[in-house]
Amino acid sequence: MEITKDKISSEITKAKEGSQSAYNFLLNTFWNEVYKFQLKRTKDEYDAEEITIQTFSKAFDKLDTYKDSFRFNTWLITISKNIHIDILRKRASSIRSQITKKDEDQVYRVPDEGPTPEDVLIKKQNLAELLSFIKQLKPHYQEMINLRYFQEMSYKEMEEELNEPMSSVKVKLLRARRLLADIIKNGKE
Repeated sequence: MEITKDKISSEITKAKEGSQSAYNFLLNTFWNEVYKFQLKRTKDEYDAEEITIQTFSKAFDKLDTYKDSFRFNTWLITISKNIHIDILRKRASSIRSQITKKDEDQVYRVPDEGPTPEDVLIKKQNLAELLSFIKQLKPHYQEMINLRYFQEMSYKEMEEELNEPMSSVKVKLLRARRLLADIIKNGKE
């Protein structure tokens, strides 16, 4: 399926209205582009992935500020570049940033509307086979799957457990589910 400007615009509108599938579409469509951009800048897979997660977290949180006079991928790359610059400045000054209560209260709201196809698949899979698929994920993605599906934590509980903003928890979980779904699909073929 060709991804047109109209399709992207339509999915952005749906995401602004709270559509989980639209968020998934945007994340899956633009993840590689943002990740590769950061990998070239940082030359470190972990840093590139963390910055990409932060990019989508911030973009989804501020989606209502997006203007369609800009290409969506350009907007994401700009956010990503600014996040990387901020990280470099923080490292250079070696001053830990203080998160205010206001920042903590600004959470990225994506409705948790029950089981997704991945949720259903996870419950139906043979546990031993599922665990072998999960072990193919990077450790931090394994942790996300474990907390959500095996410990059955809510997003709020995961936020507290991981000591990360809600938006980062949601983006990491979206990414973990996507990667796991791809592993399961490739393992079944």
